Amino acid sequence: MTIIPGGVTAALGFTAAGIHCGVRKNKEKRDLALIFCEKPCAAAAVYTTNRVKAAPIYVTMENLENGMARAILANSGNANACAPNGMENARRACAALAKRLGIAEDEIIVNSTGVIGMPLPIEVIEAGIPALADSLSRDGTPAAEAIMTTDLTKKEFACQITLGGRTVTLGGIAKGSGMIKPNLATMMAFVTTDCAITSELLHEALAASCGRTYNRISVDGDTSTNDMSAILASGLAGNPLIAEKNADYDTFVAALDAVNLHLAREIARDGEGATKLVTCRVTGARSEEVAAALSMAVISSSLVKAAMFGADANWGRVLCAMGYSKAPFRPEFVDISFSSPAGTVQVCAQGRGLPFDETLAKEILTQKEITILADCHEGDGQAECYGCDLTYDYVKINGDYRT
Repeated sequence: MTIIPGGVTAALGFTAAGIHCGVRKNKEKRDLALIFCEKPCAAAAVYTTNRVKAAPIYVTMENLENGMARAILANSGNANACAPNGMENARRACAALAKRLGIAEDEIIVNSTGVIGMPLPIEVIEAGIPALADSLSRDGTPAAEAIMTTDLTKKEFACQITLGGRTVTLGGIAKGSGMIKPNLATMMAFVTTDCAITSELLHEALAASCGRTYNRISVDGDTSTNDMSAILASGLAGNPLIAEKNADYDTFVAALDAVNLHLAREIARDGEGATKLVTCRVTGARSEEVAAALSMAVISSSLVKAAMFGADANWGRVLCAMGYSKAPFRPEFVDISFSSPAGTVQVCAQGRGLPFDETLAKEILTQKEITILADCHEGDGQAECYGCDLTYDYVKINGDYRT
């Protein structure tokens, strides 16, 4: 696999656009994004597990029943969740875009992100669609910027692999900063590829990849109403069609994991108010599933996150979080260390504290990227989950989010 510059327009056949149409009050911020393919694509999506789902989620579910799509339309600034006329407004957005692009309404994936419960100003979206369509280009950055809400950085990534002697490209963009918890997050992740693959296998690959990437991040423990990860495959790379699970399928899935993992880590890094990316790597667990559950409990703990903010090597909070994860393990077997570019320090052996250099530990935990290492010494299972520290600014941001 080769990492290349770009995002959702890196693959053959795709263009994108992002403009300010008026959903957001700040005219300096883009709020309407479009990704478009010159031909019908195999398509798949996975959605939030929150029982309260935004209207665009349901509309996209309907539109993707045949496994095909050509466009993704997304706005920021308003979630169109639990809002008056939500379904009607999501369908109106699809209808306006379909008319402008000359495609069918059910060829559109639609989603929204922003404040819950407020009416979506559909009129400004309808009015902005002509300018949005007219600005389609091979530059994917405006689309990446248009889906941002409290994000401080745009998130995009692209890579290439070789399948059947042909170069296949995958690229993606994502947004997410707050309301981030397993089972996706207040996040949108859109991936495009020119790989030739059936929609059935595309969906299976995406669902499995999300389980290993987006579902292993946490910022604040909240699961959104608008989570969506979607993928479009144009087939323009000309590789032999992937219609069964074979070596080409495995190579494609590995590349998809690379795209999604990069975007997931960037979401965790950009957590609201965060100053540090925190990884918890659990090894020696009874299975990968057990390791993931233990790791997620640690990365989701407010006390662990606060300790990381304060550069406090309070390892007891790590073992405590593992203990309430409900995953099976023997606490008396666990070793815990903290690691960063400044070094590594072991603080716990076999479930008991060790004397350690507090000055070194402080230096390790003041770095921008920190890894919590927990070895269970019970098996071969291992997994990583990703989060961030919990800072004063998180409360400030969410205390006046609607204003």
